[in-house]
Amino acid sequence: MADFPLLENAWLAIDSGKIADFGPMETFPGIVDWTGLDVVDCEGRYVLPSWCDSHTHLVFAAPRSHEFMSRLEGKTYQQIADEGGGILNSARALQLMPEDQLFEEALVRLQHAMQAGTGAIEIKSGYGLDDEAELKMLRIIQRLKEAVPIPVRRTFLACHAVPEGNWTATTWTRHVAEHLLPRVQKEKLADYVDAFCEKGYFGLEEVSTLLEAASKEGLAAKVHVNQFNAFGGVKLCTNLDALTVDHLEVLEPEDLEALKSSSNTRTMACALPGCSYFLGIPYTPVRELIKADVAVALATDFNPGSAPSSNMERIVQLAILKMKMLPLEAIAAATLNGAAAMEVSDQAGVIAPGRAANVLVTKPMEGLEGFGYDFGESSVEKVFIDGVEV
Repeated sequence: MADFPLLENAWLAIDSGKIADFGPMETFPGIVDWTGLDVVDCEGRYVLPSWCDSHTHLVFAAPRSHEFMSRLEGKTYQQIADEGGGILNSARALQLMPEDQLFEEALVRLQHAMQAGTGAIEIKSGYGLDDEAELKMLRIIQRLKEAVPIPVRRTFLACHAVPEGNWTATTWTRHVAEHLLPRVQKEKLADYVDAFCEKGYFGLEEVSTLLEAASKEGLAAKVHVNQFNAFGGVKLCTNLDALTVDHLEVLEPEDLEALKSSSNTRTMACALPGCSYFLGIPYTPVRELIKADVAVALATDFNPGSAPSSNMERIVQLAILKMKMLPLEAIAAATLNGAAAMEVSDQAGVIAPGRAANVLVTKPMEGLEGFGYDFGESSVEKVFIDGVEV
């Protein structure tokens, strides 16, 4: 990631929303026809691929600021969940909100993320916690995909929390695998499945049941794992060829070894420093992952409870400041690797001829370390989606 290519003193041409060409200034062919041409002077600035946010919960019904107040008063994330807050709280609100209202509010959030520089995004369900509400969420994500010009990947977060009522982790997972997952596939509503592999939520047996059922349906997995506890989830996910393992705030030697051993497959690590910052929990030990030659992506984890921000630039700043990533490493993780973490490398994450002209222009900067150094300010001055400034 530290070898992310950098071209100095360059030019970039955009035509009809696509990157037409680029190169060093000594190869600039000049301008023959100035008709209808816009010139953006980027002297002293960097031009970067737009951010690729590979882990979000952007569709939700209401913020959870009152729970934030409870945390300020000393309650833990798990205590709030045990009292009926957290994911269950979001599920109750989502089940009651009409689909059109959910879509309109989610679209505003998605447009806000794009204005901050996000050019590809993954969005999960998981706040439905019953069949119809989960399908409603996935249909909304599909509508969002059709409403915006950037790549949107859809994840069926099938096992996020155990629904209220007589469900257990085992019975809900079995129901999802046997009944709900086939419905999701019949309507072609998902690209991936996901589960919250964590104590008090879903264990190894349930996650294995879900991932094996998803594999039979032709769906890969992106799994929440090792956020608070490590008990073998990483090894299970690598053995079942998950696309990504996300969170990893807790990382044991055997987890690192499992990821190293998966280098001949495709399992990537996805770090979510916004969640660590907001909850006050440890940050993913990214330096250990990089030292082990494990590919790392960065994402926001945007959600109303543990990471209420869709701003990928802040994630890059936190990665530099709190996870000791070099600026180029953090930028690569938030662009090139983020695209790979949701299988849109052919559409996003790099600047290349023929690609959609989704790029960022920074403010004047002496070096990319400015992203972390000037942490109180935005370093992004302009955002272009399909060649149009937004």
